Amino acid sequence: MVATAPLLARFRHPGQVVATGFGLAIGIGTALLSLPVATTEGESAGWVTALFTAASAVCVTGLALVDTEAHWSVFGELVIAGLAQVGGLGIMTMATLFTLLVSGRLGLRARIATQAETKTLSMSDVRRLVLKLALFSLVCEVVTAAVLTGRFLIGYGEPFVRALYLGGFHAVMAFNSAGFTLWPDSLMRFVTDPWICLTIATAAIVGGLGFPVVFELARDWRRPRKWTVVTRVTVMVTLILLAAGTLVFLVTEWQNPRTLGALDDSGKVLAAFFTAVMPRSAGFNSLDISQMYPSSWLTTDLLMFIGGGSAGTAGGIKVTTFGMLVFIIWAEMRGESRVNIGHRRLPEATQRQVITITVLGLTLVAVSTYVLLALTPHRLDQVLFEVISAFGTAGLSTGITTSLGPAGHVLLTLLMFIGRIGPLTLGSALALNGRARHYELPEERVIVG
Repeated sequence: MVATAPLLARFRHPGQVVATGFGLAIGIGTALLSLPVATTEGESAGWVTALFTAASAVCVTGLALVDTEAHWSVFGELVIAGLAQVGGLGIMTMATLFTLLVSGRLGLRARIATQAETKTLSMSDVRRLVLKLALFSLVCEVVTAAVLTGRFLIGYGEPFVRALYLGGFHAVMAFNSAGFTLWPDSLMRFVTDPWICLTIATAAIVGGLGFPVVFELARDWRRPRKWTVVTRVTVMVTLILLAAGTLVFLVTEWQNPRTLGALDDSGKVLAAFFTAVMPRSAGFNSLDISQMYPSSWLTTDLLMFIGGGSAGTAGGIKVTTFGMLVFIIWAEMRGESRVNIGHRRLPEATQRQVITITVLGLTLVAVSTYVLLALTPHRLDQVLFEVISAFGTAGLSTGITTSLGPAGHVLLTLLMFIGRIGPLTLGSALALNGRARHYELPEERVIVG
């Protein structure tokens, strides 16, 4: 704790600690993946490939420039899995856990920084939350790995060691919404296998809900009236998006011979549901994304931009932000002076944060899309899909990732970084000279619209 205090004291805002922590993790991952031992050929992967892969793993995205199993050695694959684990739990969460294990104490600055990463509402809950978070993550990954290992062992005749490796690797990727796989076609070969698809989808949903929401559901799942606004909005919006996404993919892709058209009815429902779950930033795909209709791409764009729950492993602007934005718009359309959700009033500061995050996200996507269009010959729908996938840390692609060039890859790397730590967190981390206004200016009504 003595060693960490001077380091934390250098930062004036906890968001700076979070951003710096993720940056350091990406730097370390880049150095490790640049080593010759990290590739199957025994040669350095190059800094662009190493940086992109490290950022994709730490930011739990899943976009890749190379075939993971063919290009990276076992050492490289373990580095990627480790980076995804660190990124999923959060740099400050991991650092706090290590501090607790070593000293059993947690300083005020470390508690504030961890609160910023885990989105807890009370600093007194941080220590208990981090321990529960680590245990919960471990249990979920072990259960997921056990199911996958059994399926690979029994259903596909893999040797035990290989089945265990496949199960463990993909359990980490599923729960942390990382999206890396050890097959060149992601999970397309398992499109009709419910044991593989539903297990991975369930792990991605649980990890993407957000740890505070999961803990509250586990405690009060029989008493919805006691749920907080965050839990209510997260659960409600998540269920709506999953149901709507599944329905839309079923309708649009039902007769597409290159996607759902080649499957039986039960296979179509399973594949559509899996495809609706993955844009929550899980990053796997059981259908060929490049062969989907443009309308399905647009649906996926929307789902990737929204993402998953706050304080979870998913990216995007978060379902909580999207849900509260809907309530804000609804209240404004009805001419109400206050925004109410259930029996609670939404603070004005939270409303500003919701609008700020959404506008910053849209602006970043628009500017990045324009830049990438200028750098590459690809169509607008393909580029937009790639940009939103990086910003939402979704990891899905229409197949153009490798052809974007070094400049495009660096741009996507920045998008993944910003998308993981959040536009508002990055903005607050850069605001080194924040000042409180001690006076109010006269009010003037302005014509809007």
